[in-house]
Parts: sequence; C-alpha cells; structure tokens
Amino acid sequence: MPDSLIIVESPTKVKTIKKYLGADYDVLASKGHIKDLPKKTLGIDPQNEFQPTYSILDDKKKVIADLKKAAKHASRIYLAPDPDREGEAIAWHIAEELKAKNKEVYRVLFNDLTKNTVLDALSHPGELDFNKYEAQQTRRILDRLVGYQISPILWEKVKRGLSAGRVQSVAVRMICDREEEIKGFNPEEYWNISVHLKGENPPPFEAKLVKINGRKAKIANSAQAEGIVTLLSAPISAGGDPSSPPRFVVSKLEKKEVKKASLPPFTTSKLQQEASRLLRFSAKKTMMTAQKLYEGIELGEEGPVGLITYMRTDSVRIADDALQEVRSYIRENYAPAFLPSKAHAYKNKGKTQDAHEAIRPASLNYKPQDVKKFLTPDQFRLYSLIWNRFVASQMNPALYDQTTIHVSADPYLFRSQGAILKFAGYTIVYTEGKEEKEQPEDAEAEGILPDVKEGEQLTLLKVKSDQKFTQPPPRFSEASLVRELEEKGIGRPSTYANILSTIQDRNYARLEQGKFHPTELGMIVTELLVKNFPKVLDISFTASMENQLDLIEEGKQKRLDTLQEFYAPFEEDLSKAKIEMRNIKREETPTDLICDKCSSPMVIKWGRNGKFLACSNYPECRNTMNIPQGDGTEKRSPGGEMTETLCPQCGKNMLIKFGRFGRFLGCSGYPDCKVTMPISLGVKCPQEGCNGEIIEKRTKKGRSFFGCSNYPDCTFALWDRPVPESCPRCHSPFLVEKYSRNEGTYKACPNKECGYTDKDQ
Repeated sequence: MPDSLIIVESPTKVKTIKKYLGADYDVLASKGHIKDLPKKTLGIDPQNEFQPTYSILDDKKKVIADLKKAAKHASRIYLAPDPDREGEAIAWHIAEELKAKNKEVYRVLFNDLTKNTVLDALSHPGELDFNKYEAQQTRRILDRLVGYQISPILWEKVKRGLSAGRVQSVAVRMICDREEEIKGFNPEEYWNISVHLKGENPPPFEAKLVKINGRKAKIANSAQAEGIVTLLSAPISAGGDPSSPPRFVVSKLEKKEVKKASLPPFTTSKLQQEASRLLRFSAKKTMMTAQKLYEGIELGEEGPVGLITYMRTDSVRIADDALQEVRSYIRENYAPAFLPSKAHAYKNKGKTQDAHEAIRPASLNYKPQDVKKFLTPDQFRLYSLIWNRFVASQMNPALYDQTTIHVSADPYLFRSQGAILKFAGYTIVYTEGKEEKEQPEDAEAEGILPDVKEGEQLTLLKVKSDQKFTQPPPRFSEASLVRELEEKGIGRPSTYANILSTIQDRNYARLEQGKFHPTELGMIVTELLVKNFPKVLDISFTASMENQLDLIEEGKQKRLDTLQEFYAPFEEDLSKAKIEMRNIKREETPTDLICDKCSSPMVIKWGRNGKFLACSNYPECRNTMNIPQGDGTEKRSPGGEMTETLCPQCGKNMLIKFGRFGRFLGCSGYPDCKVTMPISLGVKCPQEGCNGEIIEKRTKKGRSFFGCSNYPDCTFALWDRPVPESCPRCHSPFLVEKYSRNEGTYKACPNKECGYTDKDQ
C-alpha cells in the first residue's frame, strides 16, 4: 500500500504528478472546493463574530469518503491544492474533514508541474498557512454579506434574479461612469496643418506644424487654418521664383540612438490583457486555457506534462535556474548580440505578494512548434505567447536611429520625426500588442527621412490642413478594463476573469465589437447602488479593502476587526435602502399611446425583461405590449440603445430596437432611412450546407428564442442563447447559456452526449 497520500484539486494534475512518483505515493483529487456556504441562506452570523456555516457539497460526499479511505492507509498526507488563497481554503477544509490524528499532515506548493518542482516540494513540505486562510475567509464573508443582503432589495425594487457583488458592482460602475463621460462629452474642433517638403537629397517628407511665434500651435477653426495655408502656399503660387526669399529652413537637426527595452514576463493581468489584444481571447478563456497548460498536457508516449508555471500571480520574479535555462537557450539559438552580459532583473510594482514566479514555460525543452500537434489551436496560441514573452524578456533591447528635423518658416515651426531599426533585439521574438485607438489620431507619423543639414533650404511641395475633433474617452475593452481594475487596486488578478464574465452573464454590460456597453439594466442598478450604498460602490474604498485582505494574509490585521469596521455602517445603509431605495417596479411613465383593448392611456413600466407598455387601467385591463420602434412612435417612447454598427445604406449608427418579434437593429436615421437588420450573435448556423447566422427572435407570445437567419429555408432553432465559444471537450462550435434558480447563469454544450458545463471551472 502507498505510504504517502497527495491531494490536489484537479483530476488532470493526478496523471501529471503520478508519472513522477513511485508506488509509495497515492495521488487523489478533491475536484475543487469540498465545502461551501449555503446557497439559500446568508450562512454568516454577524451577531456571533461573523462565524460562517459551511456544509459539505452534495456532489463531494463520495470524494471525501474516498479521501478518508486513502488517508487511513497513509502515514503522511500532503495537501497540494493550488498555491493561492482559494487553494489554502480547500486544503484547510480537507484537513478538517480527514481529522488525521497521528498522521503527518503537510502543505506543499507546486509552482509548476515538472518533475524537479514536484520532488523538491515533497522534500521540503510546509504547514498550513492560517493567515492566508483567514484572508480568504474574510473575502468570502465580505462578498456574502454584500451580495446576499443587497440582492434581495434589488429583487424587490427592480426585478428578481439580480445580483450585487462587492467587486463586480464597482466594475459595472466604472463601465457606466465611462458611458456617462461619453454621453456628456462635447467635441471641440481643431485643425492640423502639415507641409510636404523636399531637400537636396531624397525622399520628400512631411512635417507637422507644432508652434506659432514660439507657442504651441492651436488652430480652432477653418478661418484660421485657411489663413495659415494661404500664407504658407505663397512660394508655390509664386511658381518657385528664385527671387522669392527662402521660407522653409532646417533650423535644428537631432540624431540619437534610442533603446527600446524588453518587457518582463507575464503576470496574470498582463497575460489577460495581451491575450485579449493579440488573440481576441476573453479573460475567462485565457484563464481556462492557461489552467490546462499548467495542469498538464498529454504529450504522446511521454504522458502528461505541465507546460507553464502557475498562472495566478502578480509577480515578475524569475527563478535562478529558469534564468540560466533561458540564457542558454538564447545563446544556442541566436547571435551573441542578442544575449545581455547579465540576466535582466525586473522589479515588482506596488504591493505585490510575490508568492509565485511570473508566468513562464515550465521548461524550455518543450518548444511550441514541437508540442503543437498535442495542443488545441487555442492552447498553442497561448503557449506560444507565454513562451515568446519569456524568451524576449531576457534579450537585449531593440535599437533605433531616431532623427528629428525642425523646420522654420517664420513665425511657424514644423517638426518631423523618423526612426530606423538598427538592431532588432528582443523584437525578433516578441512585439507587444496595442489597443485599438491607443495611438492618438493626430500623432506624428514616423517614417524614413532624408539626409539634411542645419541651415538647408527646403522646397515646399504641398500644404495640407485637416479638420479634427477631440474624441471622448474610449469604452473599455476587456484588456483596458482589466488594466483599469489593476491600476486602481480593485479585486485581484485571479478574480478579473470571473468579474468580467459575471457582469455580462447578469446582463449589466455587453461586449459589442470588443467594447463594453452598459445595458439599461446596468445603468439603473448602478444608479440605485451608488445612491444607497455609496461606500460599497466607492472605488477607493474597495481598493482599501483589498489592502486590508493583504494585511490579514501577512498577519498584520485581524479578520474580526476588518469585518466589524465594515459591517456597522453597511448595516445602517441596508436598513435605509429597504425603505428609501427608489422602486423601479412601481414607477409608471405616461405616454400618448392608447390601449387597443379598453382605450385607456398606456404607460411605460419596468418588468423582468426590461421596459414594456402596460395599460394604465390595470388590474381591470391587463393588456401589455412591447415598446414599438420604427413606426413613427420614437418621439413618444424611449429610443433604442446606440451601437457602433453602421447602417449599410446611409452610414449612420444603428440602434437596438424592440419590435413584435424581439430586438433588432434599426437605423438612427429613421424615418429618412428605414434599414433594419437582425442582431447577430456571432454564431454560424450549425446545419450542414447552411450559410446563415443565429439571430435572436421572439414567438407570438413574446418568448425569446434563437433561430437561423435563413428561415424559412433553414428551420434550425433553440431556446437557449448561443455563445460564440467552442466546447473545450467535444469542440462544438458554440456553447449555450442556461439558467437555474440555485446555480444562476452558466454555459453548457448543446451536444447532450457531451454534457460539458463551466460550473466546475
């Protein structure tokens, strides 16, 4: 019988670890948490030092029985859930259930699942970390106190099924605040002026007007722009008369070598941001894919191998042996100029736990191309990204020869910049992705400049003026929202994927063309929460709570003190909100529409599916209808939500509108333009030979369903909303959203034989 028992979280890890160890070790999996707070009650007793009530999950009773049975025959038990706060809580709960008296019980941490790491961790086991467990407990209790006590108020005042979260609600607020900034933004006109010039040597080049009379150029309208263009164009209109005095002279020439240093290897948030920008992965997809790479991939006869280090980290630290390995790899595969004289050391920013290394390949023996045949396309792309970033992080900087030409045409000063790559450095391996519109529209273009000298007279070829308008701040993408959350200290990197997923599942925000748009529901709920729970929704307060959790983990603060300080004012806000919070359900907005059953005026009310029209003669008359759009009633009822989709006929923005058969896109130029389009969900029809897309529809009784855009030629339909994510188990091209009262919204495979859901992720 095995003398030692190792307990991990994931069954996938079992295979990977077992192949490294002999018959003296048994390896079992808890399959995630074995205990949780009750689903239907608060499960926290504020009057008894906030004691939580945990119960064993129904589907884990057999798992615990198997663990207890194996523990009886082992003299040593190694608790090896993931090396983070959640993993620590799982380890504590397992230890409580095993009650392993007269046994040696250890805590071991696997930063990666390579043989050396596993054997080293087992050779140097530690103890359960009480402070880390306390930090996890505090977070769990805080989230439960907020979510389970605010949500019922929203059910009463807005609609059932809504949820409030201590961190998720702040993330929604950030999206809503940005939307308000965009709506309230007043664009200001300005003009850019540039000249095309040529010198004694080719090529011609463009220079931008930057100063007038020594001050920054500010051209506010077309009259100013035309006046400057007229003055500058004089040499051209003069036909290049040699007697004309020179107007454009090189007043200053700057040449310097510019270094662009490599970036550190990935942290969790940086990986999520870069995977969003370069691979178009959601944060949730990134973390699910990285989890598989960490736990182990079957590499043919070699069996399962963990390809990356632990993927939940805020540290950029690299182990010494990994530094030696990557430097050897660069030395063997690249010219000597690419390898720095000593390894790059990166510093962590701000308050970093530094419990783990940065995310990197567990071993450089497994090149992406060599293991590609064993990986799914998504796994290969993410692994390649992690690999390339890590290798690049230890390479020399890229070098550029940068030239700046200052051109004087008194009283105007123009500037042109150009850079030529002199040495590729780390960019031969990796180049960071950029957010769309991250570069200002009026930024100076860089290109190849001619060889000029100071005092050289230049010939004017053309003058160009461009009208511009200041732009509102951009809506958040997944990448930029993760960056904003990290910079403001909201949540922790390990929670971002769940936050971004939850706010969409709850219909508080939607992603359209890669940007977050708050829904009407999200705006209403945020307004109510900000007014009634200002402290909970305060960004700086939420960030300070994260710092307090860190202090608890460091043993510098007590759980009870943190909870008591939070709960006293929160309890007062709860009592007030139950009475004073605006009741959206009871509000009625008059319209001049007439009920077609009793001729009473119709009013706009709020229901489980949003706004609708109801007869004001209720309950005598129970007539209801969708708010009509596109038939001339827009002036009498609320307009649709603006989208970034453009009308194919007139180019104006399309609006989300509501008709007899559900939501659709209608042109904002109505009634001049009457173009309508179905709302695409980004999912192709799965019927063989059909080129249609799945779109949202509604039955005659008002129930939503999803069907093929090629109806009636194609009759494919389903009740559950399809999601453009492939099934990680059977590779179905899409998943569907399902909802249960106990478990909320989750994603599942439409293939019943597969049975995949994301509830266990």
